[in-house]
Amino acid sequence: MTLYADTNAERLDAFLARTVEGLSRSAAQKLIEDGCVLRNDRAAKKNDKLSVGDEIRVTIPEPKEVDIAATEMPLDIVYEDEDLLVINKPKGLVVHPAAGHQDDTLVNGLLYALGDDLSGINGELRPGIVHRIDKDTSGLLAVAKNDRAHTFLASQLKDHTMARTYEAIVCGSFREDSGTVDAPIGRHPSDRKKMTVTERNSKRAVTHWEVVARYRGYTHVRCKLETGRTHQIRVHMAHIGHPILGDTVYGRKKPELGQSSQVLHAGALCFYHPRDGRPVMVFAPLPDYFQEVLQKLERMG
Repeated sequence: MTLYADTNAERLDAFLARTVEGLSRSAAQKLIEDGCVLRNDRAAKKNDKLSVGDEIRVTIPEPKEVDIAATEMPLDIVYEDEDLLVINKPKGLVVHPAAGHQDDTLVNGLLYALGDDLSGINGELRPGIVHRIDKDTSGLLAVAKNDRAHTFLASQLKDHTMARTYEAIVCGSFREDSGTVDAPIGRHPSDRKKMTVTERNSKRAVTHWEVVARYRGYTHVRCKLETGRTHQIRVHMAHIGHPILGDTVYGRKKPELGQSSQVLHAGALCFYHPRDGRPVMVFAPLPDYFQEVLQKLERMG
């Protein structure tokens, strides 16, 4: 495709993310690094500053063939139509293949259940996966069956019109009944596997929270994401002094109440349908592990 710059001094990667539907800034940078972008017939760099009228030619390669094993596994499909489905992912299930998890992920299960009926826009490792949730977070995840649906849903993530609501049990008590955490998130400077609140190489992150119920030493909260950064709720709750129960990465290092991973559940997902624009609202009830923790807290008084 051929594009023409319409502003001065805008970075090339930012321009592509703004003008190419469904293309994230990181994906734009990857295209540039792979030599798929020419600026005025010359190889471009991601930090090139554009001038009005610059000709930008973009070649988007075909998705690579998926070399991932199809694995039979139970899938809790809570919504499905010809364009997409929504999965209620259990705690402990990895979303897509990575080191140590090559044939036991959600993607493996989707390939078994749907075969070629998945979008390929995310390349070889995440067919159909529009967004992701952590291995030890349970709840709703949207999966696209075709590239049109994938692009449409991804654009809603980008412009924050896809609403994602989570339930969590956090440590400590809140004075207020609700609030907002507006704090940028980036990579931790010394531990690249972790995220942290930082002004350096970060992106704006906003989480709205409200108290559902108070217990002795713990609080059940509902969090709504305005943005969708990696580990956002876990990082933000820890940042304000209320780490998620069981989160030994960002919170207390020893398991509490029998929980050695975060008590966090993606309970509601609302978006506009890619075919006709109608609103779709999907809900997943609190899973057994979450309800068991609530019962323990009730008994504690």
